[in-house]
Amino acid sequence: MRVLITSPIFPPDLGGPAVYVPSLGRFLVERGHTVKVLAFCSQDHPTGHPFEVRAISRGPLPLRYLKAFFAVLSEAGHVDVVYVQEHLALLHVLAARLRGKPVMIRIMVDGAWEIAHRKGWCGDDDIVTFQEKSYGWQVRLTRFLQRRWWGWCSHIISCSEFLRQILIQHHGVPPGKVQRIFNAYHGPPADQVQQTASAARAELGLPGDRLYVLTICRLMVWKGVDGILEAMRDLPDDVHLLVAGDGDMLVPWQELARETGIAERVTFLGNVPHEKIPAFVRAADVFVLNSRYEGLSHTLLEVLHLDRPMIASSVCGNPEVVEHEHNGLLVDPHDSAALARAIRRLLDDPKLGERFVAASRERQAPFNRESTFAEVEAALERIAGER
Repeated sequence: MRVLITSPIFPPDLGGPAVYVPSLGRFLVERGHTVKVLAFCSQDHPTGHPFEVRAISRGPLPLRYLKAFFAVLSEAGHVDVVYVQEHLALLHVLAARLRGKPVMIRIMVDGAWEIAHRKGWCGDDDIVTFQEKSYGWQVRLTRFLQRRWWGWCSHIISCSEFLRQILIQHHGVPPGKVQRIFNAYHGPPADQVQQTASAARAELGLPGDRLYVLTICRLMVWKGVDGILEAMRDLPDDVHLLVAGDGDMLVPWQELARETGIAERVTFLGNVPHEKIPAFVRAADVFVLNSRYEGLSHTLLEVLHLDRPMIASSVCGNPEVVEHEHNGLLVDPHDSAALARAIRRLLDDPKLGERFVAASRERQAPFNRESTFAEVEAALERIAGER
């Protein structure tokens, strides 16, 4: 089978697709398939992968997607199936359809909501509220176009049951057309990451006389880092926050840290190379993901496998990874005081963290790379065969 995979981001950039796509590509190549990746990328010629990567450089959004349309139109002629990762997928799917090739799309977000939220068309409404409300013509058009490109697809993969139900209940997608396949863990096995917290801190140049809270995310407004910053005000002075990631909210959140008087206890690390993520997780005392939206977080899966206690927001796909009071704590992403109490509770009670870590080890099986990717492979083969 010859597969073209499209991706909105690619290493060295951080984000779920930048982890998922290279890992899936390697898996399919190992299974004897031919893979080519078409990605929006900060590097002109990505190397080091067992498949070819055609990069589309960053630039104005309309021009970028127009380039992607013609690239898919060109590349789709040489493959059996196109696997799309975009949430703004109209031109990608259209190009594949014009080539007469079947398309499978992977849904990580309701793209209409993400676009509307970024543009301010739905105010600050979260993804759940968005499903129940009507908005202006821009949102109506975006919803119409999204349903159209979903309709053109042969099959849809959702990364969480939360998202699958949105497609079925609110967008009228037939249940048999949308399949939940969890995201998978793509890092080293936990038994191969033997670093203690002190060893990891020494490797990373972090002072050893502090307590560390870590968050890893794209710095977008719905990731809720502002809530973590506000929670830090209620924590002791020896608690420091590490923020790994980059994005639109970097400068505003740096300014918020200064305004709240905690700038000296917050380090914005920028984009951290993926190979260094395990060391940062091991260096931390507590990991926090305070996002107002997650399809199914790759970062939570990494922490799930790397023996660190987790706190996550109680929204969207997060409860499918973190079960409250069993293998972590869930909090309201809008309640910074509750988040501060949850962080303090784990810092003050290492035994509780150890219990959560042990329970997380028992939760790893559904997120196994081999089993989840085998499901993706089977779906791709089926729709390629149907053509």
